[in-house]
Amino acid sequence: QVQLVESGGGLVQAGASLSLSCAASGPSFSNYAMGWFRQTPGKDRSFVAAISWADGRSTYYADSVKGRFTISRDNAKKRVYLQMASLIPEDTAVYYCAAEVSGLGSKRAEDFGYWGQGTQVTVSS
Repeated sequence: QVQLVESGGGLVQAGASLSLSCAASGPSFSNYAMGWFRQTPGKDRSFVAAISWADGRSTYYADSVKGRFTISRDNAKKRVYLQMASLIPEDTAVYYCAAEVSGLGSKRAEDFGYWGQGTQVTVSS
């Protein structure tokens, strides 16, 4: 069982940077692939970024954030991070951290079995 808690959300202006953190509790954190998703009212949760298990050798990004966002992990601290730069108003959403058991990484929300409660990111124009 993995429990996830996100932090770092807030209100920023367009063009700013923001870093999200996800703290995990439970065993075998390094065995899980980790991902970030986001959701706006009335829409489905959408993929943002993912990182494979162990050394996080493989990373994946949504086209909309590629080149602006960076996902990373620290297995010793049981944390995964999402560094967001050049934020635009369209990045406004609730951001969720998720863990995927296979460890390979996925862009599909249904492949992730554990979710945090989310943290709000608001980007003003």
